[in-house]
Amino acid sequence: MLEIHPSYPALASVAEKYPTHRGSLFQTYNDILLAQQWRDVQVIDLARCKRGAIQGRRPRTAADADLLLHIVPCSLAESISLAWIQDVFAALANPPSIYLAVVSDDSSIVYYKLSSGIVKPSI
Repeated sequence: MLEIHPSYPALASVAEKYPTHRGSLFQTYNDILLAQQWRDVQVIDLARCKRGAIQGRRPRTAADADLLLHIVPCSLAESISLAWIQDVFAALANPPSIYLAVVSDDSSIVYYKLSSGIVKPSI
């Protein structure tokens, strides 16, 4: 039924290439685009990680509105490793940070900010 949703054409090529991850990609894409109202949202293919990711910019009212940010959706049921996270950073040309969108069976999403290396938290 995802195919009839208005946002599906933007996801179609990646969703069909990685069908096991299309649900989390679909939920995260729609949350970022419609609920969070990000700008310049695009779906990108992380062939090395065998899944799609999302890149975009926060709304203009955000402090970091000009930064191009990356979100990698995954399911709560998935097992991920440090090696997999390193592959994600490498596939995205080593950005300073990424967001991991963990999608549960009830469609809720929790976003975790992951930084490359050790980063002191802001106070």
